Amino acid sequence: MAEAYIVAAARTAGGKKGGKLKDWHPVDLGAKVIDALLDRSGVDPARVEDVICGCVMQVGQQAVNVARNAVMASRLPESVPATSVDRQCGSSQQSLHFAAQAVMSGAMDCVIAMGIESMTRVPMGASVMLALKADMGTYMSPELQKRYPGIQFSQFAGAEMMATKYKLTKDQLDEYGYHSHQKAIAATQGGKFKNEIVALDITAEDGSKVEHTVDEGIRFDVSLEGMKGVKLLQEGGAITAATSSQICDGASGVMIVNEKGLKDLGLKPLARIHQMTVIGGDPVIMLEAPLPATKKALEKAGMKIGDIDLYEVNEAFASVPVAWLQYNDADPQKINIHGGAIALGHPLGASGTKLMTTLVNALHQENKRYGLQTMCEGGGLANVTIVERL
Repeated sequence: MAEAYIVAAARTAGGKKGGKLKDWHPVDLGAKVIDALLDRSGVDPARVEDVICGCVMQVGQQAVNVARNAVMASRLPESVPATSVDRQCGSSQQSLHFAAQAVMSGAMDCVIAMGIESMTRVPMGASVMLALKADMGTYMSPELQKRYPGIQFSQFAGAEMMATKYKLTKDQLDEYGYHSHQKAIAATQGGKFKNEIVALDITAEDGSKVEHTVDEGIRFDVSLEGMKGVKLLQEGGAITAATSSQICDGASGVMIVNEKGLKDLGLKPLARIHQMTVIGGDPVIMLEAPLPATKKALEKAGMKIGDIDLYEVNEAFASVPVAWLQYNDADPQKINIHGGAIALGHPLGASGTKLMTTLVNALHQENKRYGLQTMCEGGGLANVTIVERL
């Protein structure tokens, strides 16, 4: 079977809810990332054979196949097809898996995998809220309720369950969140994100035109004392808003090819897709699946956690990466070395290829070989991707 290679990667800098990207339509955010991938790879737009785009809230401005709309708003010709994927927070990581599988099978040679999410313009939960408002009912079918009687699936409850199950204290989680900001500050000031961010034109408060190139969620004045003082989300719990991922607007993407694509298009690979895994787990605790999924991915790859040089574990809530480190006996010095979603934001469907863009760049900057990416997903799902720097 053919191999799959990442030849270009790009992301926007995150925008806070109602922040610097509030005036950007999500379709146009995606189009800018597509154009950046074409610029960085030098590939003839007509040679792209498909675009697979992750997006969670596929309503409103993100409705009617947001992937195809992003293609039509970009420099890609109309001949390039596109489809949208929803695997909740792992949507664009799954897009990457689908794209890699397409080129590995030989069915295609060049595919763009990406993600789009404007959480300002299409709020989290919008699809459920709009359906209820229109009296269209809920996704909780009678048979689903039989299997999970009285259960209200909640990521917030799941985050607290994770903290309880793995005996994580509020102090541990506060310290983790603090360090996420510290690492993001160091990465930003050290120019670590320069090669991955696509500059976007925005209008400043004074009316002037400026470029958005810095993740807006980073608290440059963060203090551990300040984080410790944030109110708990749940009485007697361990999670606060400061140890949760930030609502975020953004888009991201990678271009994936096989050996034939490398040769025909004259491309140099950044990384090789080494292993891909996806599993389902308990939908009630919901956020735990990355823990066993990582073990499964390593086993299938014939690797051990010590073989991995860098990890990107999505910081949906601090309890997830902290529990992941504990469960997998992983090195805390290798995780999210440039910060995570607690500082940088979590643009839902765009986070998968966003994290991969950061991981591939970090592997090159640190001269490391193997990277592993995983994230928790609604419904108790988890994707794991292992890549090798080339």
